[in-house]
Amino acid sequence: MHDVVALIETEQPDILLMQEATDEIDMLPDIMGGYYARAPLPGRIHGVACWSRKPFARPPRACTIPSGAVVKRHAQIIDYGPFSLANVHLSHGQMLNRRQLRRIAALMPPPCAILGDFNLLGPTLVPGFHDVGPKAPTHKMVDLLPIRIDRCLVDGMTCLNARVLPVFASDHRPIAVRLKPLISALAKASHR
Repeated sequence: MHDVVALIETEQPDILLMQEATDEIDMLPDIMGGYYARAPLPGRIHGVACWSRKPFARPPRACTIPSGAVVKRHAQIIDYGPFSLANVHLSHGQMLNRRQLRRIAALMPPPCAILGDFNLLGPTLVPGFHDVGPKAPTHKMVDLLPIRIDRCLVDGMTCLNARVLPVFASDHRPIAVRLKPLISALAKASHR
């Protein structure tokens, strides 16, 4: 918890997306204020969570995605009104995690972004979405091989800044992105 608070105090994000968050993180709004929601994975003590300085347009919801044999997965869909985000912790299988991404993308009208631990190597292969996250490694596989598995995909948004942050408490280095909805995507969204 102290590392999450330190990250918020240091980086001053508008929105913080977390994976493998346990009920200890539920105290975050008591410490930092803001708005918060956590969605534990079925049968697990951890799951995805989000914290925001500003209120959500609607309460974040868990959306079931194709699951592997061991861990059932879902994405956290966060609606801010003019744009939406999906907070993900995808499976390790390289075909399965791409199928999970396509399922999430089908639920997300632009402007939107999908962010989190993709557990994915190589291209994402999600039509209409652009990988705008930082290109630097975010994890060391088996503590040896640096790989980039924490990502940000956007549709109808532009990325103004993307960087990998220092390690806090996780085995992953967090990513920070500054996104802006495209005017054209906002105009289309207003007609839905």
